[in-house]
Amino acid sequence: MTTMRLFARLAAAIATIATLGATAQDFPVRPVTIVVPFSAGGPTDTIARIMAERMSRSLGQTVVVENVTGAGGTIGVGKVVRAPADGYTVSIGHIGTHVINGAVHQLPYDLRTDMEPVAMIATNPQVIISNNAIPATDLKSLIAWGRAKGSAVTSATGGPGTPAHVSGVYFQQQTGVPIEVIHYRGSGPGILDVIAGHVNLGFEQAANALPHIRAGKLRAYAVTARSRLAAAPDIPTVDEAGLPGFYMAVWHGLWVPKGTPPAVIGKLNAAVRETLADPSVQKRLFDLGQEIPAADQQSPEMLRAFHMAEIEKWWPVIRKAGIKPE
Repeated sequence: MTTMRLFARLAAAIATIATLGATAQDFPVRPVTIVVPFSAGGPTDTIARIMAERMSRSLGQTVVVENVTGAGGTIGVGKVVRAPADGYTVSIGHIGTHVINGAVHQLPYDLRTDMEPVAMIATNPQVIISNNAIPATDLKSLIAWGRAKGSAVTSATGGPGTPAHVSGVYFQQQTGVPIEVIHYRGSGPGILDVIAGHVNLGFEQAANALPHIRAGKLRAYAVTARSRLAAAPDIPTVDEAGLPGFYMAVWHGLWVPKGTPPAVIGKLNAAVRETLADPSVQKRLFDLGQEIPAADQQSPEMLRAFHMAEIEKWWPVIRKAGIKPE
């Protein structure tokens, strides 16, 4: 290779690096899209729209929400994985889309390596619930009742492979209580059947269960988290109730495609932090039963570590139980 040709290649490489640096420095210069892998109106969509509205002010550009549905969220996540790694296409997801799906679906992407974390934005633990006809009044007596029942305890879920399904399986593995999982098309019909006494138990997101608990229609045994819910401080944790370590939360985070420049991720993370520090946003999320992670838990590194820990915990549980999508 001649000296002139080598010089030309080096100059081109330097120009490319400089352009990338300038692009990251100027980000964003056009609207940013948050891809919601579910239909409009659900919890994930609602959280995305709350975040998008306030992040627009922080970024100085409109943040729009796009609903890309299908296959339990795998299509929407896949769209972000295949998008340019420039920060303009962001994935919002939770334990279902970014953990459970990796164990129940044959995905064309790797949840562990094909996206870069931006930030954890909210978490919503489950509440172990039953109808009021169940004789047990606390978690220990519920487990004893289930073991002595003589037949499987029925547990409602919002569908195969959902967090409620995984929780029911995990409960059986941890307690020895035989569980018969009953699937519904969404959590709403399942909760109604628990209330009516057609199904014994449920493992339901706090945001969905609390209104019925407050109305006296459901009995709450424990929150599946290390600390009590600020929105329901009278419900004990699983540690306090006698089933230590039985943690399950439907947490939400943001990711971007692999290879997105660190400076761009940093700007998105800063916008998330500013958004989560806004009292009006905090109230709106709190009203949905969401809990905001502490400031030191909002970094990309913390989301990466938490995400990997969730995969290591739940994939063996799911595979051992043979959970498959329908």
